[in-house]
Amino acid sequence: MAQPYDLVVIGAGSGGLAVSKRAVGHGATVAILEGDRVGGTCVIRGCVPKKLLVYGSAYRQILDHAPSHGWDLGAVQLSSARLFDNVRREVDRLNSRHEDLLASAGVELIREWGRFVDPHSVAAGDRLLQAERVVIACGGRPNLPDIPGAELAWVSDDLFELPQAPDSIVIVGGGYIACEFACILAGLGCSVTQVVRRDSILRGFDRALVAEVQAGMEAMGIGFRFRAQLRGITAVAAGRRITLDDGSHVDAEGVLLATGRHPNLEPLDLARAGVDSRAGRIPVDANQTTNIPHIFAIGDVTDRINLTPVAIDEGRCLADTLFANRPRRTNHSLVASAVFTQPELATVGLSEEAAAALHGREAIRIHRARFRSMANALAKAGPFCLLKLVVEKASDRVLGCHMVGEHAAEIIQMAAIAVGMGATKADFDRTMALHPSVAEEFVTL
Repeated sequence: MAQPYDLVVIGAGSGGLAVSKRAVGHGATVAILEGDRVGGTCVIRGCVPKKLLVYGSAYRQILDHAPSHGWDLGAVQLSSARLFDNVRREVDRLNSRHEDLLASAGVELIREWGRFVDPHSVAAGDRLLQAERVVIACGGRPNLPDIPGAELAWVSDDLFELPQAPDSIVIVGGGYIACEFACILAGLGCSVTQVVRRDSILRGFDRALVAEVQAGMEAMGIGFRFRAQLRGITAVAAGRRITLDDGSHVDAEGVLLATGRHPNLEPLDLARAGVDSRAGRIPVDANQTTNIPHIFAIGDVTDRINLTPVAIDEGRCLADTLFANRPRRTNHSLVASAVFTQPELATVGLSEEAAAALHGREAIRIHRARFRSMANALAKAGPFCLLKLVVEKASDRVLGCHMVGEHAAEIIQMAAIAVGMGATKADFDRTMALHPSVAEEFVTL
């Protein structure tokens, strides 16, 4: 006999955790289904372990610059195996912590993959759950391109399970995952070649910022092969050999395929519930509702803005709407984002290119500053900072706020509040600078 619930959530990632705990807080009976560890992509094989590896790899520059600050360290040795092991231990701790939080909130965790039997019934192993409402929050997974030898390569999930950093790697892709791992591994002493099918990395970001990031990556020793298509991967004595469309080869210990992600829909049996997924994702309206009125989808399965904070907010808004009589919607129009390359990139609002396309080149003005931060002044080395404001001339409103450099994400997070409130360039100018800091350049441009 099916067990009844007010809400069944399929997937215990960031969005699923958020909606389930908020719904229970409003008095709903909730079960959450997860066949893997609790925490989803972000906690288990994404944002959190990646950022920890970023911190670890960044010590290379710190140590290189130490003599200019008076520190003679002598011989320094890296154990990437210890770093990777410590990162996995922290992920295990966070997984346990999320399980405890579910239990203390009163959410029932069922450790099985969920699949639809009919629009109101979800199977979890040998159990059948009767759901008044269902939320699909099972995230995404890496793409595996259809090329010979693709099975010989790693995807991003695999890198977190490596015993240590490889000595050399080819990274295929030009997006944020490819660029972040390129910087992590280069910082850990790995020889990195990045293969990009277009003529630039980080498509969609402000081009001036992208150029600054690329210059910093090249200074780290990362090699780029632009306008190159991967044709195949074979095993060789040195590890792996990739073949490109021009017939050339690159050998390395391993290959990372960072060619995007797609919604993880295959295990769900969506056809049994009548949920539309013909586009390879689950379309939803502004209330996260699918074509079936009592079935909702949040996070990466919708393939809109695939960021952890967006999935969390979608889940909380949905729970408030369904169970607290407080209708709310996520605002997808202004979402800050960051790329944890070295140097770091962060942005909120319109890029220069997007603003010019929307308003016209003559309708905007650009304010920018490029400099070497005080942290790198004594070493006279390291990447430059680039700060940029995109302003609408007629209203003086700041349309975009962008940065490359140290602590870029921390700085842009605060700037996003001002941009979201409609701040003008005059508002920035009236703000007293905090000196000496990198962020003060935004109010002195």
